[in-house]
Formats: sequence, C-alpha cells, structure tokens
Amino acid sequence: MCGITGILNLYNPENIDEISLRQMLAFLRHRGPDQFGIYIDDWVGLGSARLSIIDLSSGQQPICNEDGTLWIVFNGEIFNYVELRPMLEARGHSFSTTTDTEVLLHLYEDMGPDCLNLLNGQFSIAIWDTRKQALFLARDRLGIRPLFYTVCDGALIFGSEIKTILQSGLRREVEAQSVCDLLAAGYVAGERTFFRGATGTERSPSTLSSAVKVP
Repeated sequence: MCGITGILNLYNPENIDEISLRQMLAFLRHRGPDQFGIYIDDWVGLGSARLSIIDLSSGQQPICNEDGTLWIVFNGEIFNYVELRPMLEARGHSFSTTTDTEVLLHLYEDMGPDCLNLLNGQFSIAIWDTRKQALFLARDRLGIRPLFYTVCDGALIFGSEIKTILQSGLRREVEAQSVCDLLAAGYVAGERTFFRGATGTERSPSTLSSAVKVP
C-alpha cells in the first residue's frame, strides 16, 4: 500500500508551497513508510509515500520519462505490467527501473488516457505533462485504490486519503446527505464524502479519468 497526493494551480503559475505538500504527505506515512518523494514546478506539486515491493533500490517516485516531460505518482499494482513492458521496449522506450509504475508511465506516453483499457490491476494515478501543462488523474474501475479531490483557493488538491486535502483550507462542513445515506444504507453512494466540497471515488463503480489543463 502506497499513497499519493498533489496540488495543481488552476489559473496562475505560482510557487507550490513545499512545506504544505510535505505536510499533506506526512498524513500518508502509514501507507508508505519506506520512501517519500516530491516533484514541484510552478504549476504542480506531486508527492508519493512508497511501500517498497517491486524494485526496492531504484523505484523511488515520482518517476519521469526519458526526457523529463512526464512525471507520475502511483498507488497500486498493475498485474500485467510484465507482459506490457516488452511491447513498450519494442516501440523504443528505455527503462531506468523494473517497476510497474514506469511501465504505466510509458504506456500513457504512447496512448494517453486510452492506456487504461490495457491495464489489469488496482490503481490511482496522477501524471503531469509539462509540455501540455495538463494533469491526468485516474483510478481503477472499482475504486479499490481510493482518490479524493477538491478545488480550493484556485487549486485542485488530491490525495489517497481525505485528510490530506483537509489540510488545503477546505472547511470541515458535514455533508448531510452522506450521513443520511450511511444511516439508511450502511454506505455513502456515488462520489459524495462526509465533507462538503470534497469528492471521493472510493465507492464509485466507474473509472475516474480526467485531465485538467491549466490556461
């Protein structure tokens, strides 16, 4: 189990506060105690808390492609990554790790969002394209690996657990309908969470796949 989090400036290129990003990452320490990594530029900050399972020595996230134009943080497992890697190598991609994370990154580089159609696994993903200045967020169809997000003060904030985005300044107001759903059915339906303004994908049956492009 790993954890990811991040901040995307939606309107203006302003310095991402590294301290804030690291504080968000600290709330995911129990998900990935082995390594912590961040990527920051004027538009985006990505963070990863890693539980080392595959490629213990060189699988540190965030991971970039060959020319540093794509950056990924990833939580989950791609079960068919071993089968996908030879196809990508045949297309000319070079690998610096043996991780499923890097396979996923190069697959996205070739196919864009359609790469999700080839994946067998459980995952939540954030990929930043420095050329297009676009952030791609996705998670598996059953929501086995959760992903929460909100828009606050001109920024999109996301994370593997809702407490990471509560550090962004989001007001802790209870979503009354979610409480009613829990009492009536024993779970919260759709993408609602217990906090107004925070969206979750943990229980939604459909794939979340969205690209946010800054102006």
